[in-house]
Amino acid sequence: MEDSQGDEEDLEELYQSILNIYEDTLLILVSKDLYKLQILKEMAVWMSEDSSYLQERIMVIITRVLNFASRKVRGYATVDAPCLGFLAAELSLLCSHTDPAITQQASFGMYHLLCIAKCQMAVEFLPSILQGDKAKIAQSIGQALMPSLLTDFVWSLFMRVSSPHQAFAKEAATILKLTLEFHAYKVTMVSKIVDAIYTKLCEDPSHVMKLDMLRVITLLTRTSPKKVIFQLMDYPVPADNTLILMWHAAGSESAVAPYVLKTTLLILKGKPGEMQESFMDRRRSSLDATNMMPVAASQALCTLLPSCSYKKAVSQFFPQLLMALVFQLFYSSNMATEKEDSLLHPRGQSAGSSRDRHPRGESAGSSHDRHPRGESAENSRDRHPRGESAGSSRDRHPWGTERKEQPGQAPPGQSTGSSQDRHPLGQSAGSSRDRKADGVAIALRPLQGALRAASVRDNVHGVFRGIYARDALRVLLNCSGLQQVDITLKRKNFWNQVSQVLFHLHGIYLVAKTLGECNFPQFPETLHYLYKLSVEGPRRSEDSVITVIFLTELLNKFFKDPFPEEFLVLFRNWVKDSNSEVSKLSLQKIASMAPVINQIGNISSLVLSILDAFLSKDKTVIIRALLTLRRLLNKLDKVTYSSLCTRVASSYCPLMDHNDGGIRSLAIRHFGELLKDMCQYTWMLNAVVLDALVPLILYLEDTETRVVTACKHTLYICASELRWSILHLLMDQYYDFELVVLNICNDIFISHGSYLTDLISDSLGFLRSSRVYLRRASVILIVVDRVLHDDDPVVKDLAKVTHNLLKKVANKLTSSVIKQSFRRLFSFIYMKKWSTECFTTMTLWSRTWRK
Repeated sequence: MEDSQGDEEDLEELYQSILNIYEDTLLILVSKDLYKLQILKEMAVWMSEDSSYLQERIMVIITRVLNFASRKVRGYATVDAPCLGFLAAELSLLCSHTDPAITQQASFGMYHLLCIAKCQMAVEFLPSILQGDKAKIAQSIGQALMPSLLTDFVWSLFMRVSSPHQAFAKEAATILKLTLEFHAYKVTMVSKIVDAIYTKLCEDPSHVMKLDMLRVITLLTRTSPKKVIFQLMDYPVPADNTLILMWHAAGSESAVAPYVLKTTLLILKGKPGEMQESFMDRRRSSLDATNMMPVAASQALCTLLPSCSYKKAVSQFFPQLLMALVFQLFYSSNMATEKEDSLLHPRGQSAGSSRDRHPRGESAGSSHDRHPRGESAENSRDRHPRGESAGSSRDRHPWGTERKEQPGQAPPGQSTGSSQDRHPLGQSAGSSRDRKADGVAIALRPLQGALRAASVRDNVHGVFRGIYARDALRVLLNCSGLQQVDITLKRKNFWNQVSQVLFHLHGIYLVAKTLGECNFPQFPETLHYLYKLSVEGPRRSEDSVITVIFLTELLNKFFKDPFPEEFLVLFRNWVKDSNSEVSKLSLQKIASMAPVINQIGNISSLVLSILDAFLSKDKTVIIRALLTLRRLLNKLDKVTYSSLCTRVASSYCPLMDHNDGGIRSLAIRHFGELLKDMCQYTWMLNAVVLDALVPLILYLEDTETRVVTACKHTLYICASELRWSILHLLMDQYYDFELVVLNICNDIFISHGSYLTDLISDSLGFLRSSRVYLRRASVILIVVDRVLHDDDPVVKDLAKVTHNLLKKVANKLTSSVIKQSFRRLFSFIYMKKWSTECFTTMTLWSRTWRK
């Protein structure tokens, strides 16, 4: 017995000797390099895992080395000791050790460590305070450690929380939560911690420390909501039960609800399935080639919005949430449309040949394009290009009539209470409010269950992208006191059709119209947000379509035409939007205001804004602009009309030479209508009429009947106003193109002789046209000596007179004008084969020049 006791004493002395040498060695190492403090961290870890001999002596060594290091760095500007955070985590656990001696040494060691971190003897850190008082430990460490070291401290404690040693795990969880309570804003590795929690809970859903881990999520969300939410949205869709639990944890406090919703709205600005522009070196779990975070955000809203803590935040962000979810519905449906189009229409097909362009630069298109519905120009001028009547858009859906409403019942358990029961903004907290909020949450549970079941069912068919946005929109309506809107949309079969490809635009219109019909109390805030969105401009072109639809329907419901000036400015700007649908929607609304056009303050700017649409590359936009302008001019007072007539008439001229026959016929006919309207102001329009004369004459030979009819109609008006002698020649029974040309030339020479030069010059430009009838007509217009030997004596006499007139005009031409005309003509001849018309034209000019 005595021998064994002696052996133990000898062994203890040996250990003491070894530890003395170890301590001296550590002091030497640390004096040269503070990085060697890492050894102390390993010693502390060993102590916590192995409670064998001499733990107190080990703690003494750790404390002495830290004391030495703190004296060494006193006065330093900075200290490079990256292990301090990890070492602080181990010492913080030992400060609550069951052995008072170890607790005391650990407290002294922590004191010296904090002094090292502060590079000074910090008197506010008293060792006695650090003994067993976890809150003081957490506060002191959070104040002393810089963000990187505090992050190491938090990470080390978190790893202890998930360790199998429950005693240490609970201690670590307590200190970790206390630290985050006071200093979570200094933690930098938030995403890594959130991801680690998700991994741990997925591996063991019933982890004994699950509640503590979820509490960590809540605390991190307080100070870093963006990092937490972005990480939570960055997992595969649909979310599993673990992720839903973490969503609940992140959204459990009403104080952070606004920040969570702001971050969620930021994510909802993305487009599901959109390709990422660049790839990060470290990819997270769900980010591959496409962006699915908006889908996850929509699903998260289904979880967060019904929470009692989110009631006030939902009211605050209702307009933003409403439009974000409507955008997501549109994106999902539009993606299905694009995918379907890619299968139906192969890539690489050209919309038209550049060879068909006129040298003046008209837009490309096929000359065989017919007017919509195949109508004649007379009958089509006051009709919508798709065949709709030009009535007000207030009671008509822009893309067709409304679908027939289907009877239906409200979702089970859904409240139908009045919007007056909504929680007012700024109401102080109280038991009655909490009971109401709890009642709403309970009432929504059946709806949430039904939505989750529907989502699972739809997932099977692979259409969950739009389903979560749909579900979130329903939850938003019900959480905002708009249960009647939800019921009405269900009755109209909206919820079942929302994911269909061809329903997306009509569905957006239906949501806006139903909100207006139900007089939703959030109208002022929603209108303000839509106006702000319109002024700032959406991120994507397709967003403009939704914005225009929503804004137009809400304005139609709550305002009478004309709209206030600040909204009219938006519609004027939308006319020239790059998205053709936006342009047409804006033009359609402007056209509906024709009956009250004279009540608008700035009429001129509204009318002239329509002329910008004439430059569009989309033919349907130009047609819509022509019809809209005609409707406004029909109602415009004569004084304003007369101030704009010259500008409007000039804008018609380029469209008279457009490749599309429908646009040509409308532009020509509307030009004639303008001349008729302004018959008292003919003197103002003479120059414009003469500039438009060449296309009016040449397109009498058009292959499309509607264009020929429009030309005759407009020339008849011109002849009436300018008193030309061709009226009878435009009648079908007397019509002859060459006679019309000869008579017009004679009439122009008598009334505007100087213009013949411009007429000939303009005609030469059409010799390059790809359309044969234009080249032939231009040659006839230029070369009148072609009919000098006509069998008809009347034609022959007219040709002689016209030929003599042209010779007189030629004698007055300057050499520069002749050279320019020859240059244009020779350029054409060089590029084309020699033809009879070309020889004849050259002969005429040569003969005229010699004489």
